[in-house]
Amino acid sequence: MKRFLLSAALICAALPGFAGEGWDAVTAQLFPDRALLDGTEMISIDAPYRTENDTRTQIAAMIHAPQGMLLDKITLVLDENPMPVSAVFALDVPQPGFFFDVTMRINGPTPLHVIAETTDGRVWVKEGHVKTSGTGACAAPPGTDPAAALATLGDMGLEVARLSPGSGGLGLSARLRQLDVDISHPSHSGMQMDQITLLYIPMRYVETLDIVLDGAGYVDMTGSISLSENPRVGLSVPSKTRSVDVTLTDTKGTVTHAHKDLAAF
Repeated sequence: MKRFLLSAALICAALPGFAGEGWDAVTAQLFPDRALLDGTEMISIDAPYRTENDTRTQIAAMIHAPQGMLLDKITLVLDENPMPVSAVFALDVPQPGFFFDVTMRINGPTPLHVIAETTDGRVWVKEGHVKTSGTGACAAPPGTDPAAALATLGDMGLEVARLSPGSGGLGLSARLRQLDVDISHPSHSGMQMDQITLLYIPMRYVETLDIVLDGAGYVDMTGSISLSENPRVGLSVPSKTRSVDVTLTDTKGTVTHAHKDLAAF
């Protein structure tokens, strides 16, 4: 046990300087007794240096497991957002590689972390950073009328294409395609004010996306108020996939479904 603790201490000391109380709070809650390993060699983060639109910022990452290991869960943390654990992808069937690309609210300049858990219980982390205009995206007024947004709430469009150029480096592009789920949902943060009534709009966001490929569970995504209004969720799927089913559940209990049959590539 002493040897393990010493090794964990050395590994943590070798990691980049993770800064901020937000990150400390997240790791204390999620991984109180687990070492955080340097994921620099296995995680590639694609995030803008500075957002062009704080309320809709693309954050993407490509993760490949070390040789002989499989990925079990991927977590995106926006350290200084009001709900830092911003998206969690729990893989029903562990994979050697996984890609995600989601549109997020970035409430202010923040470190971000992508956390990869492998099936042997190890936790790997890579850090990034995003600068913003500092206008407070989570409190920004909705882009659509809240009442009108209810008419299409939960509608989803599904598209599958070849993995984006650059995202499938690591020898995975030939084995993966990219599923994009375009979601109609106001994603109310609970911090936004109705511009007419001047009352706060109750929190309501996409709580889960359950994605089934060819009739079998593939990944369950847990969302947060960090998801943008009308979010788009992109993720890798095996190239042999022939059908996709997506079930959305939001925090008010609304459940919707979408299905798509895919042509062979």
